Amino acid sequence: MADQIILQYIGFTSGALVREYSFVVRHDSGQPREYTVTIANEAFVSHRARYQDGPNICSLRLRRELATDATDPSITQFCITDSELTDYKNSSPKPVRYLQKREQN
Repeated sequence: MADQIILQYIGFTSGALVREYSFVVRHDSGQPREYTVTIANEAFVSHRARYQDGPNICSLRLRRELATDATDPSITQFCITDSELTDYKNSSPKPVRYLQKREQN
């Protein structure tokens, strides 16, 4: 039976160039391991990413990395690429906007 992976988001820190998201990964067997995933601040300023989506974007990337190496990747720091931001934006559901007709008196 495969190990169950538990991914816990710890928080973020803002730096001059990047926002760094911290995670702890726990396996059924083995010690917890810390990972960080960064997104360039410019991605937020240019509206290619929303601040509230940062943890989810990073979590998805980390899950992909863990899936490719079930025993744990040897690298513990990752950086979100422009293509990953585009993929996330294209795959995330669009908010529903309702138009209301104003009543005229």
